[in-house]
Amino acid sequence: MRVMGVDPGLTRCGLSIVEGGIGRKVTAVDVGVVRTPPEMELPRRLLLVADAAERWMDDHRPEAVAIERVFAQHNVRTAMGTAQAGGVIALAAARRDIPVAFHTPSEVKAAVTGNGTADKAQVTAMVTRILGLTTAPKPADAADALALAICHCWRAPLLDRMARAEAQAAAVRQRHAERLAEQRRAVARQTGRKAVRG
Repeated sequence: MRVMGVDPGLTRCGLSIVEGGIGRKVTAVDVGVVRTPPEMELPRRLLLVADAAERWMDDHRPEAVAIERVFAQHNVRTAMGTAQAGGVIALAAARRDIPVAFHTPSEVKAAVTGNGTADKAQVTAMVTRILGLTTAPKPADAADALALAICHCWRAPLLDRMARAEAQAAAVRQRHAERLAEQRRAVARQTGRKAVRG
């Protein structure tokens, strides 16, 4: 499975492509960071991020895009910019019919390091080791993008199995509800016939 990992941001947006193999084998294909100047107007910055992400999607043809889910940050402006950058990338993927998954930072850290509260240095060290890189990816946004792609490669099969199990359970519930409804209708018809005879 080829996954595009995205560490969204306006000032720096990390992009990566990772190829998942058998078991937990993963290989780095490409990694980079898109930068936009803070003094530039927001729409132009988002356009630069979207254009870069679209080029990556068109060049690398990922089967899935994994984006960091923004759930809480102390700086509201930063959180908004991060969410907007992630949004334009999700939109670009949707236009290409590429599935998009969102992973929280703690999910990514737990998948890559085994510790959901690991710091950036630990994540970078483990990404370097997992991918067999000779040097650590820099800046941290690049390492985080790789971590997101690795996380998705490893979690996607489990998420797929869970989604299939939930769909099967929903189908069983639906069939059961339909049978109950039919039984109720049958009882009502039987009761109605008895009332007519009486």
